[in-house]
Amino acid sequence: MAPALLVLPTDDRVRAHAFYRDLGFDAVGEPADDGVPEPLQVVVNDGLHLMFVPRGGFGWVTGEHEVAAPGVAECLLGLTAETDTEVDTLFARAEAAGASVVERPTSPPWGGHSATFADPDGHLWQVATPPGQS
Repeated sequence: MAPALLVLPTDDRVRAHAFYRDLGFDAVGEPADDGVPEPLQVVVNDGLHLMFVPRGGFGWVTGEHEVAAPGVAECLLGLTAETDTEVDTLFARAEAAGASVVERPTSPPWGGHSATFADPDGHLWQVATPPGQS
């Protein structure tokens, strides 16, 4: 099966491209005049690609159907890391690339290790090792 494609809205595709590049995710496609592939798509891993569309730009797919009422939809995007060090490294890269810190890397009493940040468009990401794995 082909990789899953998660489509996220962005206010600034050049900024989104720079942020995800600095996280270590490669963009695919031929660059447009601004140096960013159109459509902007990055490879997270073999099973997941992200594509970015201008905020409010889902109409070409959904027609008149509202995707979500303003302020109603919540989503926490998660990545599973193999080690605590991998969590710490990706979090540090995100912070250096301009992410907003939600929760610094922590190891809660129930196990695992995680960190949470928001990308420049406000999308929340949690990177974690599952309890019992680190």
